[in-house]
Amino acid sequence: MKVKSFLDSMNMKPGDKLFDHIDKAIVGCKVGVAVFSPRYCDSYFCLHELALLMENKKRVVPIFFDVKPSQLLVKDNGTRSLKQLQRFRFALEEAKNTVGLTFDSFNGDWSELLRDASNAVIMNLVEVEEGK
Repeated sequence: MKVKSFLDSMNMKPGDKLFDHIDKAIVGCKVGVAVFSPRYCDSYFCLHELALLMENKKRVVPIFFDVKPSQLLVKDNGTRSLKQLQRFRFALEEAKNTVGLTFDSFNGDWSELLRDASNAVIMNLVEVEEGK
């Protein structure tokens, strides 16, 4: 199985339009990885990407990095429309209800996290290919 990954810092060059490339990569992907941190929900970009993954019915491997799923909340910071808030909250609830990996950066084994995340992505890719 050939695996092609997309990471904006590795697959984009100066002058590229962020949303054009990232949105195209998300729509074309089979599996997404969402790394949730304590400040994840403060980022419009993170929430937009998560919502796009969920809206396109992509498999998502959540990694809860120094945060528990119950701690993740989309707050109304006054800059998001009601439609955006609903979109982001729905996507976040979907992710929180998906089995993921947890990692504590103070006590965790980084190589174990990398191995477990890689295995989870490959397992999900195989299931997508098999139509499960």
